[in-house]
Amino acid sequence: MLHQPFTSVRLVLFPEVLESQPNAPILQLFSLLIAAIGDQGLKPTAKSNLPRNFCRDSALAYWDEKTHQERTRYGGINREEDFFDLHVTRLVAELAGLIRKYKGRFILSRDCRRLLAEGGLAVVYSRLFKAYAEQFNWSYRDGYADLRFIQQASLFTLYLLTRHGDTWRSQTFYEDAFLQAFPIVLNDVPPSPLFTAEEDLRRCYTWRTLVDFVGSFGLAEVETVSDDILCHEYRVKTLPLLGNAVQFQLSKINPHGGEA
Repeated sequence: MLHQPFTSVRLVLFPEVLESQPNAPILQLFSLLIAAIGDQGLKPTAKSNLPRNFCRDSALAYWDEKTHQERTRYGGINREEDFFDLHVTRLVAELAGLIRKYKGRFILSRDCRRLLAEGGLAVVYSRLFKAYAEQFNWSYRDGYADLRFIQQASLFTLYLLTRHGDTWRSQTFYEDAFLQAFPIVLNDVPPSPLFTAEEDLRRCYTWRTLVDFVGSFGLAEVETVSDDILCHEYRVKTLPLLGNAVQFQLSKINPHGGEA
């Protein structure tokens, strides 16, 4: 679960082709990227980022009007990093080998075009999922300490969601379960003048695992209950995509060894 999540087929399966076309925020952004690249490619900026106008248009298409106003209240979208979800999607798509730069333009890889032709986003999803889980550095998305173990234990959280996510539960439920299973991670949290190690770990865990990973990949609804600047509160409930994309096989394993 911690060291070989994608190769332990007796524990969990990650279908390469989903049963139906999935719906997830990261796929919405990737679809915008696909459309913009098209057959001619998309010319990057001098810093090799996505062009400003595309980022602005994508933000308008992705966010509703209220969200757009809130996200741009203190500054507009003048570069790719200003629309960070799109920025992350581009980076993950590159890690997954779906897009690349060729002759000064972003293009879709041959593999990506083949996958889209064979099954559309139902095939591409698993590539993005695996690249995000294994290759992308989760700490890049926030200001918390590295705490790599949170990412390494992502399958543990998916197991918790599979077992308990059919009803709304607060993020505290999943934080408690993570801390109970892996209390030693507290030793990796650097000291803070404002918060205890446990408070920092809880916030980091919820943001990286539930909001950024589970929410972005459409595996669960992650709904804001309170957006207090010092204490965001969420409630979480799984979506059908979780069971399609992550299929645990624990019922087939005999606890004394071998298959049941």
